[in-house]
Amino acid sequence: MQWEKALTAYGFYLQLELGLSKNTIESYQFDVRRLMRYCETLDTKNTPLTIDDETLKDFVYQLSKEVQPPSQSRILSGIKGFFGYMSLEGYRKDNPTLLLETPKTRKTFPDTLALQEVDALIQSIDENSKHGIRNRCMLELLYSCGLRVSELTSLKHSDLFFEKGLIRVRGKGDKLRWVPIADSTIDQVDAYLKLQFHKKIARGFEDVLFLNNRGKSMTRVMVFTIVKKAAIDANIQKNISPHTLRHSFATHLVENGADIQLVQHMMGHASITTTERYIHMSRRHLKDVISTFHPRSS
Repeated sequence: MQWEKALTAYGFYLQLELGLSKNTIESYQFDVRRLMRYCETLDTKNTPLTIDDETLKDFVYQLSKEVQPPSQSRILSGIKGFFGYMSLEGYRKDNPTLLLETPKTRKTFPDTLALQEVDALIQSIDENSKHGIRNRCMLELLYSCGLRVSELTSLKHSDLFFEKGLIRVRGKGDKLRWVPIADSTIDQVDAYLKLQFHKKIARGFEDVLFLNNRGKSMTRVMVFTIVKKAAIDANIQKNISPHTLRHSFATHLVENGADIQLVQHMMGHASITTTERYIHMSRRHLKDVISTFHPRSS
């Protein structure tokens, strides 16, 4: 079996058996293609069925010179998943990745914004500008509902259940979840929807909530650009992205005593372990407060 045939079969497995999204599948396949390109530079012909652990160790060594440990760890995870599939399906009797060591990475916490910074970021957008109301509305939803950028851009009119105070969100692997939406955010969305009645909408995008100039879905890059510009206008020095607003949403919930399982549901995390990092972030916040304000801290 050659690489491309194996990758196609692996893609079907990830989609049908694991229910992963198209973007996630392409990311995993991209990691394996990096190994494939490395094998093409060698004298020996390595296929998914013949590559051995020594070749993989050489690949890992080369990888360590090209990328940082976090990226190296992610790539190795994708490759291990691929060969785990090859072994599971009986294409190989062994798994050559079992002895590969994943590089140790320093555990870092994502950047978050203080509530005042969130307010400054959103208010920095001029509602009188061409897309001001739309852009404000998007940032408000990213923060108040803890959405991923892909969840924001795929949000539809039919996902809005304002009478129940909820929105329906399509997360990773097309898994649906219900997230509460604040009255103030509903008001912002309603203001945006009133404008949309006068806009031309491209065929096939009638149900999409956020549209660009051509009446089609917003792209991830466009949302990133909007957030970056708002950060500059608000004079926020942190390196932020749309995901920063999602992290801030979870952090502020935990800091104010929200149940961790409820936060897990609203974030759409498959594992509670992913959500628990916000507990550690909250503890770090409390430590900073004590260091700053407690009379015995000096």
